[in-house]
Amino acid sequence: MTDAQTAQNIATTYDPTEIEKKWYKTWEEQGYFKPSGHGESFCIMIPPPNVTGSLHMGHGFNNAIMDALTRYNRMMGKNTLWQPGTDHAGIATQMVVERQLGLQGVTRHDLGREKFIEKVWEWKEQSGGTITKQIRRLGSSVDWSRERFTMDEGLSNAVKEVFVRLHEDGLIYRGKRLVNWDPKLQTALSDLEVESKEEKGSLWHFKYFFEDKSVKTQDGKDYLVVATTRPETLLGDTAVAVHPEDERYAHLVGKNIVLPITGRLIPIVADDYVEKDFGTGCVKITPAHDFNDYELGKRNSLPIINIFNKNAEVLGEFEYIAKAGEQISKTITAPADYAGLERFEARKKLVAQAEVEGWLDQIQPYDLKAPRGDRSGVIIEPLLTDQWYVKIAPLAEPAIEAVQDGRIKFVPEQYSNMYMAWMRDIQDWCISRQLWWGHRIPAWYDADGNIYVGRSEDEVRAKNNIAADVELKQDEDVLDTWFSSALWTFSTLGWPEQTPELKTFHPTDVLVTGFDIIFFWVARMIMMTMHFMKNEDGSSQIPFKTVYVHGLVRDGEGQKMSKSKGNVLDPLDLIDGIDLESLVAKRTTGLMNPKDAAKIEKSTRKEFPEGINAYGTDAVRFTFCALANTGRDIKFDLKRVEGYRNFCNKIWNATRFVLMNVEGQTVGQQARPDLWELPEQWIMSRLQKAEAAVHQAFATYRLDLAAQAIYDFIWNEYCDWYVELTKPVLNDAEVSEERKAEVRRVLLAVMEASLRLAHPLMPYLTEEIWQTLAPMLGQGGPTIMTAQYPIPEQAKINEQAEADMQWLQGLIGAVRNIRGEMGLGNARLLPVLLQNISDAEREQITRIEALFKALAKVESIEFLGKDQEPPLSSSSVVGHASVFVPMKGLIDPKAELGRLQKDLDKIQKQHDQIANKLANEGFVSKAPAAVVEGEKAKLAEFAAQLDKVKANMEQIAAL
Repeated sequence: MTDAQTAQNIATTYDPTEIEKKWYKTWEEQGYFKPSGHGESFCIMIPPPNVTGSLHMGHGFNNAIMDALTRYNRMMGKNTLWQPGTDHAGIATQMVVERQLGLQGVTRHDLGREKFIEKVWEWKEQSGGTITKQIRRLGSSVDWSRERFTMDEGLSNAVKEVFVRLHEDGLIYRGKRLVNWDPKLQTALSDLEVESKEEKGSLWHFKYFFEDKSVKTQDGKDYLVVATTRPETLLGDTAVAVHPEDERYAHLVGKNIVLPITGRLIPIVADDYVEKDFGTGCVKITPAHDFNDYELGKRNSLPIINIFNKNAEVLGEFEYIAKAGEQISKTITAPADYAGLERFEARKKLVAQAEVEGWLDQIQPYDLKAPRGDRSGVIIEPLLTDQWYVKIAPLAEPAIEAVQDGRIKFVPEQYSNMYMAWMRDIQDWCISRQLWWGHRIPAWYDADGNIYVGRSEDEVRAKNNIAADVELKQDEDVLDTWFSSALWTFSTLGWPEQTPELKTFHPTDVLVTGFDIIFFWVARMIMMTMHFMKNEDGSSQIPFKTVYVHGLVRDGEGQKMSKSKGNVLDPLDLIDGIDLESLVAKRTTGLMNPKDAAKIEKSTRKEFPEGINAYGTDAVRFTFCALANTGRDIKFDLKRVEGYRNFCNKIWNATRFVLMNVEGQTVGQQARPDLWELPEQWIMSRLQKAEAAVHQAFATYRLDLAAQAIYDFIWNEYCDWYVELTKPVLNDAEVSEERKAEVRRVLLAVMEASLRLAHPLMPYLTEEIWQTLAPMLGQGGPTIMTAQYPIPEQAKINEQAEADMQWLQGLIGAVRNIRGEMGLGNARLLPVLLQNISDAEREQITRIEALFKALAKVESIEFLGKDQEPPLSSSSVVGHASVFVPMKGLIDPKAELGRLQKDLDKIQKQHDQIANKLANEGFVSKAPAAVVEGEKAKLAEFAAQLDKVKANMEQIAAL
């Protein structure tokens, strides 16, 4: 037995602001985020956020999950690394800097490539750290000493190495293929960078006349009617396609039609791609400007005619390729008056010409999905260009096998099906982008157009014996951002050097990501890693063992958060708070449409009339974890954040209670189970089960279940029950000091263990309190982060104590319900009668009698025989047992009858109003059936309330 150390005072109320600033600074400065160098390794790679970006709810959600996993494994004694870094975000970053230059009246072309790149690096140094500061604000315990950037020297060398080796392996090639072309940004885009949105458009129907005037359709026409949403591409048509089984056109397959304006002859072909029931069943085929047409063209050996330049303007000389995969074989002069026209101007001109010349059949309104660049907002043009490609099929095969044989597991497992579906239908990857910011392609050209690939120009010259006076020009393009991101797990650990970090932490353990980038990032990381990372036996190494796929964060109504909808929430605003005017400005700034801005301002003022309160990091993080189920969509509700902020307050106030009861008092330093009574036996048993539940939740990536187990134990069991159960003991002069010291020790020990249990989800609050409580138990240390995570002990699980406690809680709840219903107040001691009690239950009641009387304010307990009639009482039920509290002497019958009469009159009035409405034939016949049924349900409810009040009045009148 020793006296407790005097605990430092903690504030009366919980204020997270100063606590968070203090502890993050301490954690980072003391190097607690770095790997310990001991134990089994555990590694998570942060999905590198764009260096241009700022924190959004998806980042907040993702980081809360990753940090919880990292802190848990660190406390489990593992050698833990959470690797941070940012992505150079080619297009996004270039756009930001170009926009800034534009405000000065300067373009990147005015500066030239080298000066422009210098400007980008300057911007990155000045503004690029915004998101890393915000990640710190979330409490993320990443090892900042190892922060990487996809354009830093080490990663750039890794990118060059991968490119050269893939080229040497025959897996990178340059070819002319169809790509998503952004005419505004002047670059190819990945599918991920294209947004297809429903828009109002038109469907134009044109007459294509047969070459042979004797050829007719079944209904006697000498032309086919072809429908299209893109009239301007008619100039590049190389066929008209019909379905092979379409009887209307079977006799026309192989015939030629005369393409309007151009006069070129193009064939009618049959292909399964055509839908017989869509439009007229005849489809114009433009292989150079439609991805589906391109594939159909390959199947049918059709020529390809490119009619647009990179500005989406009609070329003066069309590029003609005899068939897909071949080089340009000739050029075709553009029709008069079309050369140089922008594509939509060409559309207007073509439609007008069709109308004048009589081959426009009709125009119909049509809803279509328009592909737009996600950053430029312009319509994407499928365009035939020379690009660099990765031959994917050979890389995909081992990546498929790694998931099939379980080396890589998806959580939830259903996402492996999505992965497999894409991998089995994978296309070669276009990796070149027509930008200046990014990893420049390590390929050089001589004057004859010969291509040389190498890590540097010097290597190219040496390898190919190219003299110094022979001019070489490096490829102007850069690599797709996803190319460098695909190397993230091993390039950040020092590859191609075989570093100690690479040996220790690769393969990594888990990748935490959203389902929307499984194709574009996860799959490519698996393919690249398995090609370049090998085990000692030569087998392929995987990048990670588990892919934990979480859903997307949506608003409380399930709507996607977007600037245009005005429902975006910033996690930092939830942490620090924001006033209404600032929130309105934040949501409406930058909106082009004044009506949209006005609408969003109105909805924001209605939803947040006083702005958003400051909830603190722990409450926001706990909310994210509590929502992290295995579903796809996460509905984010501010009421949940408010509720978990209250949870923080609950923990804080419980700590203050503990301190008030142990400071200056004797506290046991060693556990004394021989001094435990039911409350201690029960809370220790429940603690073990809570710990086991949390461990299981972490093992299965169910952080929602971890959060629920922690919440239920701390709030419902420790605070609401155990703390209350200790009060009678600590305040009873007849209880031995030895017993009190052990109760104080258990109070402290369970709270201390609870703090360690909750730390991965709520790092700041738990650290602050733990620093006060742990030393009082003779424990402690520099930080809770490196303390042992609680491990359940089977020997402390006591099923009998849990059963007894459950019985006690039921009895106390029953008496409290009666007390509340009868308006008896909390001070009066009540007599209690129990009926239908078994012998075993009598023994239980004997064990819990003192606690029952103390907590339920019970004066006496009496057992009634099975057939014994109880006196007039208010009653409740616990299982099969009946609990009675005799009313005689407890209430003033006259006053109680007066109160109940007022209730009766009020309910009767409500009952009669609805009864009269239902008696009105006009209402019943005209109102919707659902409304009538709703009124009938209300009437039945009021009738039941009337019966209950009348029964109570009869009982009281009999007193």
